[in-house]
Amino acid sequence: MPAHLLGPHVVGKRIVVRRLVTGESGPTGGPAFTDILGTCLAWADGTAVIERESGERVSVPVSEIVSGKPVPPRPNVRLRIGVREAELLSAAIFPGTTSEPLGEWTLFDHEVSVRRRPNSALAIGDPGVGLDEAIDRVETFYRSRHKRPRAKVEVGSAVEDALVSRGWHEDVTVEFRLAGIAAARRLLPPPVEDAELEINGSQALFTFGDTARIMGTIERDWLAIHDLEVAEPHRRQGVATKAVATLLEWGAEQGARAAWLHVETTNDAGLALYEGLGFAEHHRCRYYASPTP
Repeated sequence: MPAHLLGPHVVGKRIVVRRLVTGESGPTGGPAFTDILGTCLAWADGTAVIERESGERVSVPVSEIVSGKPVPPRPNVRLRIGVREAELLSAAIFPGTTSEPLGEWTLFDHEVSVRRRPNSALAIGDPGVGLDEAIDRVETFYRSRHKRPRAKVEVGSAVEDALVSRGWHEDVTVEFRLAGIAAARRLLPPPVEDAELEINGSQALFTFGDTARIMGTIERDWLAIHDLEVAEPHRRQGVATKAVATLLEWGAEQGARAAWLHVETTNDAGLALYEGLGFAEHHRCRYYASPTP
């Protein structure tokens, strides 16, 4: 019996193994050993394939493994991002978005798009003035542009309480989910090779015939996943999973190391999809609209 508890069950997990180096002697004249740390990609036919952090793949005969064990995944430092910094990544999704600071708040405006994200105040952090005055300024900013004042706040924050007390209406709640791209790709099928790709600056649009489309935006080494649409007749057939796999491969090729997305808390299918792909909830935000336009 081997002196370890490794086997096919560790495929996809991070492990460390000590292997015998045949034909070499150690410092004391005995057998030579070396350690390999990485993700186990395969364990079959008497061979384990381990991918090091550098991307190098090492094939190790199981008979040469003298010890080993699973180890915790390496923390992705990008997954330690703060709530405000994470939400600011959204601006890159909508080219042409303008903004005005209010302390640590950011008031976003887009002349063309009518969607929430580029036309809401990101009310997270210290606005530098009292909350009532800050909300007054948000209302003035959007009304001067003939738009209904809207704000995005972290769920459970003092800002949310202040908006509610002033009669602002709850709109929609979204989860911010994120994952390391390398880890997510290990849970995904191969990308779709014949998908149609359209590049516009830092954005990519993948079209899969008349079945689906998905967009991604690169901001530094972050990949935003957005605008995933699957035609009704093709839902619940794995199409969305393949679309995400295709986008993540592109993102990895562009140097992205972490991916993020927003998903509404009422979108059960979307929540199940991303939960299954290892996208963890980082925080929740809620949109509010002023009681009068």
